[in-house]
Amino acid sequence: MWADEACWKLTGTEASSPFPPRAIAPKRRVMISLRKLFRPGPDPREVRRPLWNAVVAAARAPHWYEAGGVPDTLDGRFDMVSLVLALVLHRIDDDPGQTLAGVQLTELFVSDMDGQMRQIGFGDMVVGKQVGRMVGALGGRLGAYRAPDGSDELRAALVRNLWRGKAPADAALDHVANEVAALRAALAALPVEALIAADSLPGASA
Repeated sequence: MWADEACWKLTGTEASSPFPPRAIAPKRRVMISLRKLFRPGPDPREVRRPLWNAVVAAARAPHWYEAGGVPDTLDGRFDMVSLVLALVLHRIDDDPGQTLAGVQLTELFVSDMDGQMRQIGFGDMVVGKQVGRMVGALGGRLGAYRAPDGSDELRAALVRNLWRGKAPADAALDHVANEVAALRAALAALPVEALIAADSLPGASA
């Protein structure tokens, strides 16, 4: 703003300025160059924003909370985002050449969790601790959700993380386990290069 005002004052009409236009032009070019130099560039993580939005949309699908019985609470929604994100990150990990995409997607997760905590009204110290716990929780689930589909190990991980250890009705657990298997199979059928550029997830039920 100040640079723009200075340019305007220096480049007024010839009658009101003691300097000829040709003497002012280089200064203006310098100011413009400085503004470009210090202007923040685009966030490289934003290239993964469509995929991140797709993860959130898939995790917020009503069937998880209705047929699946996952609690439709802040904790329940976080648990579902972590589950879907873990499955997507597992698929990205299958292609070592796309490691950066996985990092960018995870950083968007952290950034959005931070923003949501601040919107709720938490201060810096609380937000830092809570986000740290969320990242730790995601790390644990990345390991737990590598269990094979249909295995007792995976079902136990789902109960532990989605229902905080309190087993739901068999039909609800069966629904979630079957949907996880379907999503994992659909992700496996999609090339990683296509997945990281996607704006929706294959096989994700509405």
